[in-house]
This record gives sequence, C-alpha cells and structure tokens, in this order.
Amino acid sequence: MGNQMSYRGNGVSLGNPNVIIPALTVLFFVFLVGISLYKMLYDVKISSDVVIAKEVGDLVKIFKEIDKECKILDFEHQKIRINFLTVKGFVSSEIGSMSLAYPKKWKGPYIYDNPTIQGKEYQIVRTKKGYFITPGDGVKLSNGKVVGKDIILDENADIAKMITDQKFLNFDGKPLAAPLGIGSGKFSRIMMENIIRADDDFAKNEHAQIEDKLFQVALAK
Repeated sequence: MGNQMSYRGNGVSLGNPNVIIPALTVLFFVFLVGISLYKMLYDVKISSDVVIAKEVGDLVKIFKEIDKECKILDFEHQKIRINFLTVKGFVSSEIGSMSLAYPKKWKGPYIYDNPTIQGKEYQIVRTKKGYFITPGDGVKLSNGKVVGKDIILDENADIAKMITDQKFLNFDGKPLAAPLGIGSGKFSRIMMENIIRADDDFAKNEHAQIEDKLFQVALAK
C-alpha cells in the first residue's frame, strides 16, 4: 500500500468523468476545426478549377470573335499573357504581341477586367500542335500541380493530351485549357500579308481609276 499512488490529495482522478468528458469535448472540437479548415482549403482549390474551366471557355469565344473580324495572323512569343482585351483601340497591326490582318476591325474592349486566377493572368501558349489558352504560370491546381513548374508548357508540350488527364489539366472531366484554332503560321502569315497588300494596291488602283474618270467627265463638260 505504501507504493500505491493516490490522486485524492489534489482531487484529480483519471477515471473521473468530470475530467474525461471536457477533455474529449476539446479534442473533438479541435478535430472538427481541423476537418473544416481542410475542407475549406480543398473547396477553394476545387472552386479555382471550376472558375478556370469557365473562364478558359469564355476566352476561347472572345478570340474566335476577334479572329472572325480581324483575322489573327500570329503571336510573337511562345507564351503571351492575356491582358489586352480591355483595350478600346490601337494604331498598329499588333496588340499584346498578337498580329492582326485587319486591326481596324477591332471592336474592343471585349471585356472590362482582364480575368485572373490566384492573381495570375491567363496565357496563350504556342506548341508544335497549335495554340492553347491555359492558366498562367504559377497557378496551383486542385491536383496539387503548379502550372509552369510541374506542368511544363513549352513548344513540345502535348496540351491536347493534358486536358484529358486529371493529373495535369483536367478536373472532374472539365478541361482546364483549350485549343485556340487560329493563327496562320509563318508561311500562311506571309501569304496573308501579301493578299492584304494586294488588296490595298487594288483599292488604290480602283480609286485612281475613279478619279481619272471623274476628271475626264469634268473636262468633257
């Protein structure tokens, strides 16, 4: 009995319900808070992917409209940030490293705020298989991958395959990037520029002929 420990002196007992129940309550509360925080962070990641899927689709529609009216010839860089759709007008044939055949047909602004995700602008990426709209470098997806770091988007990137794989640019069957079926390529760009130049020359000749006819009519009077 001399070696037996007793907790009666301080009024604490390991088997005392008055101690166990509050302790379990605190632990359960901490557990619930942890689960809630985890779910909140996970929901934020999922929400980002849902927003990406929608905004990528919206951007594709805008660029198709631009291509229909202005004819997109090419993009100067392998990656360009989409931060120029708010522009109302410009004087050259290029805007945001994008070359247009008919810049005067620009109908901007196409949007009033450049879309971003996690503070990063979307981008147009040129690959050997064409152009794609993707989230900007540095965006972290719900699968834990970071665009530009874990998902490399260089000339050799097979983005068409990535958008079908949830380990890359796909969330729950929704692609997080999209092909942009525009851009003429170098050879086609040269051909298009020649056609435009020929059209301009033709228009000038037509104008000159009309002026000459008007002058002759005036002389005849």
